[in-house]
Amino acid sequence: MNIQIFGKSKCFDTKKAERWFKERQVKFQAVNLKKQGMSLGELTSVKNAVGLEAMVDPKHPDAILVSYLASDQAKLEKLFEVPSLLRTPVVRNGKHATVGYCPEVWEKWT
Repeated sequence: MNIQIFGKSKCFDTKKAERWFKERQVKFQAVNLKKQGMSLGELTSVKNAVGLEAMVDPKHPDAILVSYLASDQAKLEKLFEVPSLLRTPVVRNGKHATVGYCPEVWEKWT
């Protein structure tokens, strides 16, 4: 199992996700989206697992603008350029991924 948690340092759900894995003694790699971001390949993998609409943070001021972009590829590129648009935490386990706090899914991974 290779868990990666992509999040923002001040995100409450990201902190809850990290605590959830720590309590179960599951090793994970924490990635700060603002400092490191995600590669286009990682974003595509998450999109394939959860869908593009689930990835956009509805609380972000520019979230509505993403919905007006013409193609899914343009939306994905916008998320790549502006990682703060991503809903967090993004938790990856190989080809599996979740967006947001989803302990019921993570339980199946452990």
